[in-house]
Amino acid sequence: MTVSLTGRLDEQVKTYVAATGGTMLLTSTLGDTMYVSMKNYRRLQIWIIIADGTTVTGSTVTLKQATAVAGTGEKELAFSTVYKNVDYAAAKTLTATAVTSNTFTTQAVNSKISVYMMEVDSESLDVSGGFDCVRVDGTGHAATTPVGVCVIYNLWGARFSGAEALLD
Repeated sequence: MTVSLTGRLDEQVKTYVAATGGTMLLTSTLGDTMYVSMKNYRRLQIWIIIADGTTVTGSTVTLKQATAVAGTGEKELAFSTVYKNVDYAAAKTLTATAVTSNTFTTQAVNSKISVYMMEVDSESLDVSGGFDCVRVDGTGHAATTPVGVCVIYNLWGARFSGAEALLD
């Protein structure tokens, strides 16, 4: 699963914008982000970037797994670490932070850009139960405009050449 330095990164990593939007994203559990199938990949890197305005309420973030990109049989996916930077304008370093009960809350400070990154190993999914799809689920986020939220999925460690991901 080593990244080749002789090839282009976009040939080795499949990047998908899972969701982008303003004040409605990460506010409820209904369709915040799309599902992506990890069937053809070993690893998934998830980025959440939030540019908050004022009157900020943090979002409670969990990961969900399902047996199909339609969300079939959805259930919580266990994870223990989030890498975060709650003031990206001040510093560009991500800090590993322990996650409690498979959930973390984004920052709630006005006018900040925050960045969160999680990694999922395909072996952490309930593969024996047929689970191979993952999505971000967020609830409670609020901020007055301007606000922007973007969720990006990077799939890597293709199981075979030319592997593609199934998306909803």
